[in-house]
Amino acid sequence: MAPLTYINGTPIGITAVLLALISSMGGFMFGYDTGQISDILVMDDFRRRFAECDPAPSLELIDVSTCEFSTVRSGCIVAFLSIGTLIGCLCGAPVAEILGRRYAMVVECLVFFVGEIIQITSSTHWVQYAIGRIVTGLGIGALSTAVPMYQAETSPSQIRGIVNAMYQFFVTFGILMAYCISLGARELDNSGQWRLVIGLGFTWPTILAIFIQTMPESPRWLASKGRDEEARRSIARVRGISGKGSKAEDDLKTRWDGLIDRELAEMHSTIKLESQSGNGSWADCFNPKDKVLYRTLLGMAIQTLQQLTGANYFFYYGATIFSSVGIDDSFITQIVLGAVNFFCTFFGLYIMQKCGRRWPLILGGLWQSAWLFVYGALGTARDPTTDKVSGKIMIFASCMFILGFASTWAPGAWVIVGETFPMRTRAKQAALATASNWLWNFLLAFFTPFITKAIHFRYGFVFAACNLVGSVVCYFFLYESAGLTLEAVEMMYNDPNCHAWSSATWAPPEYKDRADMTMKLNTENRKEHFEHQSDSGSEKDSGIHHEPHA
Repeated sequence: MAPLTYINGTPIGITAVLLALISSMGGFMFGYDTGQISDILVMDDFRRRFAECDPAPSLELIDVSTCEFSTVRSGCIVAFLSIGTLIGCLCGAPVAEILGRRYAMVVECLVFFVGEIIQITSSTHWVQYAIGRIVTGLGIGALSTAVPMYQAETSPSQIRGIVNAMYQFFVTFGILMAYCISLGARELDNSGQWRLVIGLGFTWPTILAIFIQTMPESPRWLASKGRDEEARRSIARVRGISGKGSKAEDDLKTRWDGLIDRELAEMHSTIKLESQSGNGSWADCFNPKDKVLYRTLLGMAIQTLQQLTGANYFFYYGATIFSSVGIDDSFITQIVLGAVNFFCTFFGLYIMQKCGRRWPLILGGLWQSAWLFVYGALGTARDPTTDKVSGKIMIFASCMFILGFASTWAPGAWVIVGETFPMRTRAKQAALATASNWLWNFLLAFFTPFITKAIHFRYGFVFAACNLVGSVVCYFFLYESAGLTLEAVEMMYNDPNCHAWSSATWAPPEYKDRADMTMKLNTENRKEHFEHQSDSGSEKDSGIHHEPHA
C-alpha cells in the first residue's frame, strides 16, 4: 500500500489515520459514559426506581414529582464510575506491558461489557447500578492509559500531536452523542428511557475490540521485547511503505528502508540507555535521576489541573445546573453545550498540531479563568432563576469556557501524557498521571452536590483560580515537545541547559535550534521524496508502471 500523503517530504500511510480513529473509540466510550449520567439522573423512570419517593402501591403509581435524589445518592451514582477508572488505569499499565497495547484494549473492552450488563439489569436497587458503573469504570480507566500511549508510540512524529488529540476529540463526540440519544430516549415509556441509552453503549467497545486487531502493534513495545522484524513492519505500515504488493510498492519500500532503519535504531538506542537506569518498576517512576520523578509529578499535575478546570462540573451536572438558572428545557441546553465542546475540539486538533503544547495550555487557562469568573460573579450578584438575562449570560459564559477548554486543555493533557515519559516507565507513569485525573474526577463528581449546596455559583471562582494555577505550572515546568520524536523528547528533558521556558527552541546536538532541525529534516525528506518521484517518472517512461503514492 502506498503512502496516503507526505508531510514535509515524509510518508504517512492510511494506517496512521485508521489507528487514530479506531483506538480513539476508547475515548468515545469515556465520553459517552460521562455524558449519559447527567440526563439519566433526571429521567422520570430512573427517578421512580432509584431516587427517594413518597410510598405508592406500585412502581408505576409513584408520583415522580415526589422523587428526589439525596446529595449522597446522586454523588455516589455519578462518582462511582471514577472509582473504577482510578483502579482501572493503574491496573492498565501492567496489562499493557504484558499483553501489548492492542490485546490490552480487547481485555478492557470485555470488562466494560460486564459493567454495562450490571447496570442495564438493575431494577430498583441503586447500589447495583452504582456497582455497574464501578466495573464499567475499570474498563474505561484502563483504556485511558492504553490508548494515548499506543497512539503516541505508533504514530509518526509528524502527526503525533493531532493523533493524540483525537482521543479527546472522541471523548467530546461521545458526550454529544449521549446528550442527543438521551433527548430522544426520554420520550420512551418506563425503563426504556434509560436502558436504551445504556444498551447502545455496547456498540462502541465492540467496534474497538474487533477493529484494533487489524492495526499494527506499537513498534516501541515490540522493540523493547526484541521483536525487531515485527517492529519494522509496524513502522512500515503506518508510513504506508510496507511493500508486498505491486513492484511499485516493493520499490517504494526499498526507497524508504533507510527511514525505517533510522527510526528503529533510535528506539533501540533509547531502550539500551534507559535499561541502564532501572528496570521500569513503579519505584523507578519516582527516581529523580534523568528527571523521571520530575516528569511523573508534571504528568500528574497536568491531569489534576485538567479536572480542576471545572469542565466536568458542567458535563456531570449540566442538566441540573441549567435547571437552576431558570432554563425550561435543560436537555436542549445540555446539547448546545455538548455541541460547542465537540465542534471546538476540531480547533483543538489544529492547535495541538500547529501551535505546540505550552502556549495553548497557558493561554487556555487564562481564557477559561476569565469566563468562569464571569459565570461565578453573575450567579452570585443576581438570582438567575428570576433574572433571565443573567441566566442566559451564564450559559454564554459556560459556552465560552468550553470553547477554550475543548481547544486547549482537553486535548493537550492527553497529548502530554502520550509523549513526555521515557520508554521503560511510560506505561506506569501514564497510569499514575491518568490516575490523578480520575481521582479528582471522583472527588469533583462526589462532592460537587455538597459544595454547590453550600456556595452555589461561587463555585465558579474556585475553578477560575485553579485555571490560573494551571497556566503558571505550564509556563515554569512544561517542556515544548512538539515536532520531536519521543526519543528526542527524552534527550531534551535530560539536557541541563534546557529549561521549560526556553524549550521551544531546543534541538538535538547536531542542530543549532528547533527551527534549524525542522528545516534540515524537511530538506532531507523532501530530497528523498523528490528523488523517488523522479526515479518513478523515469521508469514509467521506460515502460515500468508505478501506482500513485501521494
